[in-house]
Amino acid sequence: MADNTASAAENARLSPGDTAPGFTLTADDGTEVSLSNYAGKRVLVYFYPRANTPGCTTQACDFRDESALFNDAGIAVVGISPDKPEKLAKFREDHGLNFTLLSDPSKETMAQWGAFGEKKNYGKVVQGVIRSTVLVGPDGAVENAWYNVRAKGHVGRVLRDVNSGE
Repeated sequence: MADNTASAAENARLSPGDTAPGFTLTADDGTEVSLSNYAGKRVLVYFYPRANTPGCTTQACDFRDESALFNDAGIAVVGISPDKPEKLAKFREDHGLNFTLLSDPSKETMAQWGAFGEKKNYGKVVQGVIRSTVLVGPDGAVENAWYNVRAKGHVGRVLRDVNSGE
C-alpha cells in the first residue's frame, strides 16, 4: 500500500507545461491571496515545512536577500507553509521578509502542487511537507519545478536555472 501512496504523490508533482493549480489562501497579514492575483506575471511559489525553524529560516532569508534579482527578472516570490497566519506574521517580522507568506493548514494546496506526501526523514518514511519550488509563468503554466530541495543553496540554484532559461 505504501508503494501506491508514493506513486500517487509522485504523480501529483508538477512538470513544465502543466497548468498550476489555483488556490486562495490566507496571508500573514490576514488578507486572502489567490494564484489568480499573479495572472500575467511570473510567480515563484515555494513550499516549506515550518516557519522559524533553522532550514526554513535559511531558505526564507535567502529569498529575502536575493529579492532584487527576482524583481529584476520580473518574478514575485510567495512562500506557503501549514503555519497559521499569526505565526507567519511573526516569521516575517523576525526576519524582515519582503515577500508574501501564505497559510495552508489543510495542506490541500500543497498536495495539489506535489509538495505534501511521503518523504524520508532521518531514514524513516513519513507524511509531510516536501520542500519544493515551482515557477509559474504569466499564462499560469509551470515553467520549472524543483522537488525535495535542500534549504541551503536552493535559492542560488533557482536563480541559476531561471537565468540560464532566459
